[in-house]
Parts: sequence; structure tokens; C-alpha cells
Amino acid sequence: MKDGLSRFTLTTLAAGLCLALPPLASAAPVVEDLSQGSGNFYQRAEVREESGGSLVLFNQVQENQEEIKRLRGQIEELRYQLDQQRKMAQQRYLELEKLVQSNDAAATAAEQAVAAGKAENATTSASESSSGSEPTTSNEARAAYQAAFAKVQARDFPAAITAFEGFVADYPNTGLTANGYYWLGELYSAQTELDKASAAFERVIQDFPQSSKMPDALYKQGLLRARQGKPDESRALLERVRKEFPDSSAAGLANDFLNRSAD
Repeated sequence: MKDGLSRFTLTTLAAGLCLALPPLASAAPVVEDLSQGSGNFYQRAEVREESGGSLVLFNQVQENQEEIKRLRGQIEELRYQLDQQRKMAQQRYLELEKLVQSNDAAATAAEQAVAAGKAENATTSASESSSGSEPTTSNEARAAYQAAFAKVQARDFPAAITAFEGFVADYPNTGLTANGYYWLGELYSAQTELDKASAAFERVIQDFPQSSKMPDALYKQGLLRARQGKPDESRALLERVRKEFPDSSAAGLANDFLNRSAD
């Protein structure tokens, strides 16, 4: 009787243990231990995503910086090429001017002024009388002009500049005043004082548009602009000579210069 009770008790206890414990055949699921580190699983996933986005942004910034460097290099290269072209254009105009003004490479602007001055001295009176729109010239003014021009013929250019400066100051409105400014332009140009030469030619162009020296002043001003590295202004002045004074010798010279510059 005791043995039966013992077996019944052991059987009951075994059944209770089987019900209390999970079946041994069922393996426990493997889960990630999130107890280590900060945040839960979703927070850690978000951190990894944000880290990847920052890397993409960093790479884009790097690429943009490289592109900016490349574009800056191209800009510097283009700037250098433009500067070189400007210098070449200026040099080209200088060479063209020498070819147009003289067939002798050794000729200077001063020598040309003297050569042209001989014709000027012989035709001053005729030029003055043929232009009725120009103001009259007194004997004193004419004598002062001839004295100044004599210094040009003597190749005493500093003295000639002083004399012509005095002439235009003393006789600001005569039939020879425009001629005085024109020869100041020639003399200053021969001395390579280009700003003063340009100012003198400009006085003829602006104040004495009816003067016989107008086409010559326009032509010489055009050459000066070329020497100063201003090809657009030079071309505009030379085109003006051809258009407004087509029958003048200056128009022929301007045409030669423009044709050579176009080659």
C-alpha cells in the first residue's frame, strides 16, 4: 500500500514538473543583447542611418570643392590668355603703325614730322585762304607761327614745343591755331609723350572741326589710340576719317592701316 502511494506521488510530481518546465525539444530563440551601449535597437539604427547620410554629404562637399578648384584654374588660364592677346594686339598695332608711316624701319616720328613740315611751310597761306570758314590770321600771328615752325625744321623739338605752346596761348582763335595744336601733337608724339600728344590732337578735333588739319588729326589720334593699346577706339577714329574725309590723304593712310590690321 505504501509502495503504491509512493509511485502515485512520484508520478504526480513528475507530471507537475513537466507542466511547469518548457519542453526540452523547443530551443530558446537567440536575440540581440541590447543591454550594452546607449539607446534601444531603433535608436541605434537611426544613429547608423544618420552616420551614413553625413558621409554622403561630406563626399558631396569634397566633390564641390574639387570642382571649384578646377573652375578657378580655368578662369586663371583664360585671364592669362586674354592678357597675352591684349599685349599681342598692342604690339601688332605698333608694328603696323611703323609700316604705314614709313617704308624705312629706321624712320622716326620726328623725321616724318619734319618731312611733312616742309610741305606745310610752303602751303600755309594757300590753305588759310581756301577755307573761308576759318578765322583770319594777323601778320603777328603768322610770324609767330613761322618762327615756331622754323624750330621744327631745325630739329630743335623742345624749343619747338615751347614756341607752339606759346603760339596757341597767345593766338587762340586764328586760321593757324588748329595747325599749332596739330604740330604740338606731332612733336609730343615724337617725344613719346602720348597723353600730351593725344590732348593736342583732341583740341583740333573738338575745337576746330572745320580746319584743314581735321582729317590728319583724326588719323594721328587713331594711331595714338593703337599705341596706347585701345584698338576699338583706334578703329572708330580711322573709320571716321574714311567716312567723313574720303578724298583726303589721311583717309588713304587710314584705309591702309585698317587693311593691314585685318590681315
